[in-house]
Amino acid sequence: MALVNEHFLKLPGSYLFSDIAKKVNTFKVTHPKQDIIRLGIGDVTQPLAAACIEAMYKAVDEMTRKETFRGYGPDQGYDFLIEAIIKNDYALRGIQLNNAEVFISDGAKSDTGNIGDILRHDNSVGVTDPIYPVYIDSNVMCGRAGVLEDGQWSNVMYIPCTGENHFIPQIPDKRIDILYLCYPNNPTGTTLSKQELKKWVDYALENDTLILFDAAYEAYIQDPEIPHSIYEIKGAKKCAIEFRSFSKTAGFTGIRCGYTVVPKELTGATLTGERISLNQLWNRRQSTKFNGASYITQRAAEAIYSPEGKEQIKKTISYYMGNAKIMKEGLESTGLKVYGGENAPYLWVKTPKGISSWRFFEQMLYEARVVGTPGVGFGPSGEGYIRLTAFGEHSDCVEAMKRIKTWLA
Repeated sequence: MALVNEHFLKLPGSYLFSDIAKKVNTFKVTHPKQDIIRLGIGDVTQPLAAACIEAMYKAVDEMTRKETFRGYGPDQGYDFLIEAIIKNDYALRGIQLNNAEVFISDGAKSDTGNIGDILRHDNSVGVTDPIYPVYIDSNVMCGRAGVLEDGQWSNVMYIPCTGENHFIPQIPDKRIDILYLCYPNNPTGTTLSKQELKKWVDYALENDTLILFDAAYEAYIQDPEIPHSIYEIKGAKKCAIEFRSFSKTAGFTGIRCGYTVVPKELTGATLTGERISLNQLWNRRQSTKFNGASYITQRAAEAIYSPEGKEQIKKTISYYMGNAKIMKEGLESTGLKVYGGENAPYLWVKTPKGISSWRFFEQMLYEARVVGTPGVGFGPSGEGYIRLTAFGEHSDCVEAMKRIKTWLA
């Protein structure tokens, strides 16, 4: 008989957003005439940039002719996209990379979940709390997280980020093998300064810690002093892997494309102390388990870096950040304490009067007909907060603020 991976049985019954969908569907069944505004899941609403569409049309046309048809692509991705990424996302910030250090994928979620394949199951794990659920769940699936005790996993160090510490994680007093950082942060929408990020790079270098840095929302940074890449910090290429995504940057949530940077100088160790290239291991993993993003998708991603593409994407990001500004001002006018929304498309809202995250979620759904995401779903320190996204239609965001104001009044 086939034995199952029993670590999967340790996971909660369903994924956070599945639970939200069930509650929303229940409301729709019991209130069929009521319309709802969804500001919970971070899915985009604006169409792809025209430059990306044109690039995809051209790529599809190439597939119709024998002389330009493409079959399997390179394991790491096409050089035309990798070179555009290095030139525009890194070289312009003074960061030097070579093509072999960039791996094209179908998104940051896949890579942050799969990166554990190249790391031993008994590494200790640290996460800022609250945090994106995939970081925890993927470690549970391989047995690295330990056992669930009072809402926390025994082999995971939770580093609280709350209003009390201004959402700045404190350096732990003991070493961690693997550390997840996400900035701009999902779910809180907050950022780290270069000075604060340097503290983590210094900690990692001193303690031989591997940082897994998720920069999926870097395109939304408005403050020129906020770092877009961990590699802006000296020494980071010796201790960090960086993940990026075109999902929120360019509306690729339905197209699927992202990339991961694994520097050549980054190593891990065997039990005997031998140092092994993580770039080499990740390349081996990807070439074995992943067949690459499609040629058509990669041509669309390349178009993001064209002059026309850059301008079109800039307008879309401005659209979403305009939503964030309206939402932040609207929520604050009701007396709610709101974080984020300035360098990220997420707003992290403190629930009033000590109301729990799920209770506030249900009240907002049933009384204001607006959907958010309960903060506790992102970790213990998320209790007492709710996340709203600015990815909705502008008119929906305006209407949602009107409803919430009326409800709370």
